Amino acid sequence: MSEPSSGILLVEDDRVDVMTVQRALKRHAIAIPLHVARTATEALELLRDPGRARIRPGLILLDLNLPRMSGIEFLQALRADPELRDLRVIVLTSSNEPNDRAAAFRYAVEDYIVKPHSFEEFATAIHAVIGDLFGLQDG
Repeated sequence: MSEPSSGILLVEDDRVDVMTVQRALKRHAIAIPLHVARTATEALELLRDPGRARIRPGLILLDLNLPRMSGIEFLQALRADPELRDLRVIVLTSSNEPNDRAAAFRYAVEDYIVKPHSFEEFATAIHAVIGDLFGLQDG
């Protein structure tokens, strides 16, 4: 099982969305380390490279619309890697396309969340997902 101390890896290229996740964690006093990768390639490097600050997150929050390597391509690479295939992934994206949703679930994601438009809805969604996975109490 994943421990909260192993942190969360947010794979997101949009600075505003990164700040929104950070604000949502702070709003609900969720003190779990947040690591940010701006591209899927950078995320794979953080997860694989033993020469760097390799991390083993308890959860990956993944945007699908990323530069160079898409979120679906990232999932494909993650699930093909024997050392990484068991990592928990939640898709957090603006795409509400049925094809994107189906593709993500083909790669065994925990959940698929379309980014809410208001901060309050976003913060509530982040708290619910992270609270469930890490066993946090409401507070």
